[in-house]
Amino acid sequence: MDEARSVREFWFGRLPLCAEELDERMAFWFGEDNLGLPAQRDEEIRARFGELFERAAAGELESWADGPRRRLSLIIVLDQFPRNMFRGSARAFDFDEKALSLALSGMQSGADAALDAVERIFFYMPLQHAESREVQEESVAACRRLLSEAPQELRDSFAEVLGYAERHRSIIERFGRFPHRNRLLGRASTPAEEAWLSEGARFTPGPRADRN
Repeated sequence: MDEARSVREFWFGRLPLCAEELDERMAFWFGEDNLGLPAQRDEEIRARFGELFERAAAGELESWADGPRRRLSLIIVLDQFPRNMFRGSARAFDFDEKALSLALSGMQSGADAALDAVERIFFYMPLQHAESREVQEESVAACRRLLSEAPQELRDSFAEVLGYAERHRSIIERFGRFPHRNRLLGRASTPAEEAWLSEGARFTPGPRADRN
């Protein structure tokens, strides 16, 4: 099977998704602990896609940017897979800028318009991960468009996605960065950030904090 397609089929299953299938995928992507499945999923991604990720990290998959769905696959490999493969380490965020560049340039060229609504969730995800107020505004705007264009039966799930984007934006508006990354990145937290973290601040209901 084509490698780019194998990434998408692993991540999305068989598209298009009905409402029940999307609910299951939302738990797969964003579940709080999902009965211990995150650790199993992390290991599966390392086993199945570790070598592919290293090639992407070395710049060997640049040609994937030439088509909308192949570009999406590369975004997933660089933006999502490191968060599984290197959970709890600084390397989880090492490729955020590259993934963001792929997403923004793809949006500028209209590549995202060729995708299924569910696929677009992850085409835009690097914007949510950006420690930039301007990019966070673009993220929320993109998710609002996505909600307005989503099939009616999927609107509840897309409303959740918009909620995630708004929570990411609110943190960047407040701190200018994601405080929960500070320890991993060797950054000193401000007193305000320490207070926020000590309160157990999380993205819930929504994605696990260690994925953001």
